[in-house]
Amino acid sequence: MFRWTLHGDGRTVAPDAIVRPEERLAWPLTIGIGAQHVIAMFGATFLVPLLTGFPPSTTLLFSGIGTLLFLVITRNRVPSYLGSSFAFISPIMASTQAHSMGAALGGVLVTGVLLALLGLLVGRIGTGWIRALMPPVVMGSIVALIGFNLAPTAYDNFQQSSVTATITLFAVVLCTVLFRGLLGRISVLLGVLVGYLVAVARGEVDFEPVREADWLGLPEFHHPTIELGLLPMFLPVVVVLLAENVGHVSSVGLMTGRNLDHMVGRTLVSDGLATTLSAGFGGSPTTTYGENIGVMSATRVYSTAAYWVAGIVAILLSLSPKVGALIFTIPPGVLGGVTFVLYGLIGIVGVRMWVDAKVDFSRPKNQITAGVALVVGIANVTWTIEGVQLTGIALGTLAALAIYHLMDRLGRLTGTETETEREPEPAPVD
Repeated sequence: MFRWTLHGDGRTVAPDAIVRPEERLAWPLTIGIGAQHVIAMFGATFLVPLLTGFPPSTTLLFSGIGTLLFLVITRNRVPSYLGSSFAFISPIMASTQAHSMGAALGGVLVTGVLLALLGLLVGRIGTGWIRALMPPVVMGSIVALIGFNLAPTAYDNFQQSSVTATITLFAVVLCTVLFRGLLGRISVLLGVLVGYLVAVARGEVDFEPVREADWLGLPEFHHPTIELGLLPMFLPVVVVLLAENVGHVSSVGLMTGRNLDHMVGRTLVSDGLATTLSAGFGGSPTTTYGENIGVMSATRVYSTAAYWVAGIVAILLSLSPKVGALIFTIPPGVLGGVTFVLYGLIGIVGVRMWVDAKVDFSRPKNQITAGVALVVGIANVTWTIEGVQLTGIALGTLAALAIYHLMDRLGRLTGTETETEREPEPAPVD
């Protein structure tokens, strides 16, 4: 399982060829490609702990460990990097504000366990039940409202330094449109670097914590506590994780010319266990990363050996407290600019699910399902029932599921609904 055959001469890839998961190039080239994967994931992965207050070094450590765990469970057949998941940001911040970091970690841990159990179920009975429960209009609505629910948080950071935030925002936009290949894939990281330099010039960065931090040392660990009243805020995130994993497997299968649908159960179990392990020690939740799919597409190298290199490099970086301290010096203005892009992109992924599945919005059940869910999520409607807190994401998810299935069932009984929706083609989300 952990042996790779050399692709050709190990140095070149023909224009019409790819390096398959079970192959590798010469080790110097493989290490170089693994380093590209680290660069591709780094920008988005460190933003999650910055926004949630989780320790960055711990997140990097369990990002690397989670990636290696993923490769072991999928038997080196599905190349993937597990970086920080943006879908958890809203419930984590709400839980931290209402209780503590430990309570937020408890919600992440329970979500990870649930995802792993769903992976076992998918491995046994397939993914058909997911599509029946959450057709394209429902899944797209839930993914979209998770992104748009975060808009106020992005604006709060933006207001703290509007000049730096605006420059950061336009730096991301320009890097995306001007660069191709790897540079285009890491436009968020490049935008953050530009914004950071502007913030340094404007005196918005304090380097004292970096000078005081050690070069080598273990990351900062925290442990979860379970607050039952907060768990409903986290459950809708499972929908996003399902979509991300199914979309990732489908994308890699298409690019490698293989049907990998039978691996979806294993990828869900892997992601769930990696998230659970990370939450147990204070790290951010994980998910499969679209940025790294882009690197594979650009290089045509799908070797899992490169991902072993990336995981090991992430673990080594996490053992330097100075790296974590440097990441935490990024000021709110830079975060405000970049999150305008990132949170918006999460929302647009949901819209893209509607487009890919050709959801018919001339039909009232689709209009009302999406419309109500988005308004509930964006307004962040919050109910507390006997100590259980339901925020905009949880209530928006419940609204989408209840409205769609109620209108669909009544429509079929009355004869006004006969056509079934086309199943979605999920796209990876960070």
